[in-house]
Amino acid sequence: MIPLQEASARRREIEDKLKQEEETLSFIRDSLEKSDQLTKNMVSILSSFESRLMKLENSIIPVHKQTENLQRLQENVEKTLSCLDHVISYYHVASDTEKIIREGPTGRLEEYLGSMAKIQKAVEYFQDNSPDSPELNKVKLLFERGKESLESEFRSLMTRHSKVVFPVLILDLISGEDDLEVQEEVPLEHLPESVLQDVIRISRWLVEYGRNQDFMNVYYQIRSSQLDRSIKGLKEHFRKSSSSSGVPYSPAVPNKRKDTPTKKPVKRPVCAPGTIRKAQNLLKQYSQHGLDGKKGGSNLIPLEGRDDMLDVETDAYIHCVSAFVKLAQSEYQLLMDVIPEHHQKKTFDSLIQDALDGLMLEGENIVAAARKAIIRHDFSAVLTVFPILRHLKQTKPEFDQVLQGTAASTKNKLPSLITSMETVGAKALEDFADNIKNDPDKEYNMPKDGTVHELTSNAILFLQQLLDFQETAGAMLASQVLGDTYNIPLDPRETSSSATSYSSEFSKRLLSTYICKVLGNLQLNLLSKSKVYEDPALSAIFLHNNYNYILKALEKSELIQLVAVTQKTAERSYREHIEQQIQTYQRSWLKVTDYIAEKNLPVFQPGVKLRDKERQMIKERFKGFNDGLEELCKIQKAWAIPDTEQRDKIRQAQKNIVKETYGAFLHRYGSVPFTKNPEKYIKYRVEQVGDMIDRLFDTSA
Repeated sequence: MIPLQEASARRREIEDKLKQEEETLSFIRDSLEKSDQLTKNMVSILSSFESRLMKLENSIIPVHKQTENLQRLQENVEKTLSCLDHVISYYHVASDTEKIIREGPTGRLEEYLGSMAKIQKAVEYFQDNSPDSPELNKVKLLFERGKESLESEFRSLMTRHSKVVFPVLILDLISGEDDLEVQEEVPLEHLPESVLQDVIRISRWLVEYGRNQDFMNVYYQIRSSQLDRSIKGLKEHFRKSSSSSGVPYSPAVPNKRKDTPTKKPVKRPVCAPGTIRKAQNLLKQYSQHGLDGKKGGSNLIPLEGRDDMLDVETDAYIHCVSAFVKLAQSEYQLLMDVIPEHHQKKTFDSLIQDALDGLMLEGENIVAAARKAIIRHDFSAVLTVFPILRHLKQTKPEFDQVLQGTAASTKNKLPSLITSMETVGAKALEDFADNIKNDPDKEYNMPKDGTVHELTSNAILFLQQLLDFQETAGAMLASQVLGDTYNIPLDPRETSSSATSYSSEFSKRLLSTYICKVLGNLQLNLLSKSKVYEDPALSAIFLHNNYNYILKALEKSELIQLVAVTQKTAERSYREHIEQQIQTYQRSWLKVTDYIAEKNLPVFQPGVKLRDKERQMIKERFKGFNDGLEELCKIQKAWAIPDTEQRDKIRQAQKNIVKETYGAFLHRYGSVPFTKNPEKYIKYRVEQVGDMIDRLFDTSA
């Protein structure tokens, strides 16, 4: 049971809570009543506002529509007036631009092109809207006249401002190839910058609006003439400079040889003279070293007598080839700015034709001259082909790059010239070898003193020139497939995909075999010529001099290394031949020494009086020796051994033999009373005999 007090307290608590809830409910009810009242008031206000807004809208909308219609009408009127003004302006274009067109674009190209743009638009308008209008004919005629003026201006600008490139600038451009690592190449300025920009603008306008390609013909004709004149001017300048102040920079001269002197003046490197002049200098060098003697006879034209004009022509041509490449590259750079891209290759092809044809024609003339020289056996003239051919091959990659995109006939011109030069060069090499072999033995042309024959010196000098052109000469031989001629098998590894391209090692072996062939032919011919001499001793001296000359010439150059590629024992073989000829010569003294040789002397007892027969025999021995010595010394004094070392060696060896034999004879019989007049038979002391032998081979004694 819940206590009574607790129930009473519980009841009071519930009653208090109920009272609070009733008060809250009463507050909420009052608030709802106030909210309803406010809502009614707001609805009343909004209804009133809506009513007023509707009235305003009904008043404004008609006004707005009327205003909009008025604005549209105004815009239409303005557009109509603008169109009328625009159309009317086309009718005034002819009169507004006629004066400008008549006066031409010179000096005001910007304004002129602006007028042409107006005329172009007028033509388009009348063609579309009024094709029968007389105004169309007016603007068409004006447009054509303006286009002709632009074409004329283009021609005038190109003619007046296109100048030939000065030879000095071309030489600097060529010599600049060696300086590319230290400085950038400066392009040539064919046209002033302002003129070039005008030319470019006219060109673009003629292509875009003029629908005209005739200006491209004008362009290539003018630039072609300047290119051709620039190259011809360089050639003429080179000739004058060469004749007056030496040879300018020459690509013909090999720059890889260690012994090639080079020096740089202000801008252009200056190298040694060309091929033929080098042969002359080489001959003088050998003469100073005692390798050459008096000229003998040969049907070969002497190398040392050639005119320096050969060098001038060769170097000038090589300069022109290099100049063409550089100038053509420069012309193409200029052409790319002026001529539309799809016409550039064709225009460039036409532009370079005259200059290229001139170079190719001159090259063919060189080939033709070489063929004639071969017929005359003038092989020194053929040497001009070698530096030219080498330079053409070195320049061919640049040529090919420059001629990219040109016609096949244009691209094939240089390879065709190279082939012609290789063919004539190979022909010259073969004919030279055959000529060495078949050079006739002409008694009246043989050197009387037994010195070096001109055939020998010419052959060696010719071979010397091949040292500077080893790859070129080897390629000449290889191009004619001469491997079969020289019994050299073709190794597939030694040839590339091209039938005419051989490895340098194969070309070197081929050239080595060729040189050995020439030397072999020369040796056979010398043996044949030596038989012309009646005196075997003079024949031996002749062969000795020639063999010695060949050996020393081989040793003083790289020829010996080249020969050794296919003939390892060549040097030893020549030394053996030289020694054999010395021994043959020494046998000529046997007829002198045999008189006093111990085996032919009478035997007698010392202190015993000589019999008449013995005295006569001793007299004959002295007389035979004296006469033989005098005769040989008189004859052999007129002979020549140009090599000082060999001359001294032969003299000394012969002097030792004769002095020893004569000394022993004199010691044995000098004091024997075989005559009442000993001075008649004992004419020479041993030292005098030595002095007489020392004067052998000395024409000045």
